[in-house]
Amino acid sequence: MAAHPEEGAFSLASQICNHIASIFSKPTKPYPPPLDLLVTELTATASRNGTVFLYGVGREGLMLKALCMRLAHVGLSTHFVFDMTTPPITTGDLLIASAGPGGFSTIDAICSVARSYGGKVLLLTAQPETGSCVKHANVVAYVAAQTMADDKDEGEVKSRPLLPMGSVYEGTLFVLFEMVVYKLGEILGETPEAVRSRHTNLE
Repeated sequence: MAAHPEEGAFSLASQICNHIASIFSKPTKPYPPPLDLLVTELTATASRNGTVFLYGVGREGLMLKALCMRLAHVGLSTHFVFDMTTPPITTGDLLIASAGPGGFSTIDAICSVARSYGGKVLLLTAQPETGSCVKHANVVAYVAAQTMADDKDEGEVKSRPLLPMGSVYEGTLFVLFEMVVYKLGEILGETPEAVRSRHTNLE
């Protein structure tokens, strides 16, 4: 997907959005669709009054921070790992971690610790067959998008892509999480007013 200088904002935005939308048409078997999996696990965690923990590195981490904020808005107890007020994880809690390229030493370690204390680990990744983090997960959400693991220049002269490196994966996470929040709010019976009431007023 190459960008051209003469193209306007609408054209570029359409190409980016269409590319991200196309990711959701890709098959994920034998893994369940990530939207269904996330909604199921979050609903189950909410029903048992568990806490949701989230973690990712880099831009993946920023997407998970955005999800953490919205999960708080729909009424869940939720924390981003390494925040100063993050409580200990225990049985009944859920850790949602992302390792798009399949493995990061920090994600491996955090998922392993979460499991050792009885937490359930949901791993988001684009490399479910080869990634090192998968062995620490209870459930895997396969997001079939390009990451830095498969953004390789084969030596040919190529046009500059609109979505380089892991941007497709990260953009897909943003859209996926918006759908998760929408579905979750519906299941939990959260009105727009209730969601809005939980937004911080210290701004």
